Amino acid sequence: MGTRWRIALPWTLTSIVGLLAIYVWGQSFGWNTQAINAYQFFPVLGLLAYSIMWSHYMVGSVKHSLLKNVQLDDYFRYTGYVVLAAIVLHPGILIYQLFHDGFGLPPGSYAHFVAPGMSWIALLGTASLFAFLAFELHRWYSQKSWWKYVIAAGDVAMLAIFYHGLRLGSQLQGGWYRVVWFFYGATLLAMLVRKYSLLALRKPGVDVTTGW
Repeated sequence: MGTRWRIALPWTLTSIVGLLAIYVWGQSFGWNTQAINAYQFFPVLGLLAYSIMWSHYMVGSVKHSLLKNVQLDDYFRYTGYVVLAAIVLHPGILIYQLFHDGFGLPPGSYAHFVAPGMSWIALLGTASLFAFLAFELHRWYSQKSWWKYVIAAGDVAMLAIFYHGLRLGSQLQGGWYRVVWFFYGATLLAMLVRKYSLLALRKPGVDVTTGW
């Protein structure tokens, strides 16, 4: 594979999964954009954030083989900005709208939005947000001995968000995108098993400061 194609591969993968997320979201309300409110808009940000983060894991898992010697700093930087905005706005818009509608703040407000007994799954998403935000501190603390625990927390958060989306995401309760979501989950699990196996065996192939 030529260098030009290998450079384009990460951007192409991220673009595809991002477009799939937007497409299934628009399809869920027949692209009737005039009827969109905050409750209808915030889900697409969650789908986008998880899809792009999944593509980060996929790209990171093959950067030592298929993407060897390919400069990925710009890719992770710019797509990371999109993820950061999406993971903050996804719960932020919901929290604001519930408060605006008189339901108060989390965790109590979630009970007015999700089915009975599922508020904890919404809170699972909020807790995962803090794990993802903690990774943004890598610019200052990535060389610390305890940084590996921040990376591990992010990995756990990815699994938690997979479950969070599967249980609460209206676009994930059936149809073709549910199959795509399970594909994301299965491949993520495989990548994590590989990563921690390499770390346990102290073999090269994983950068402990980034998790890939």
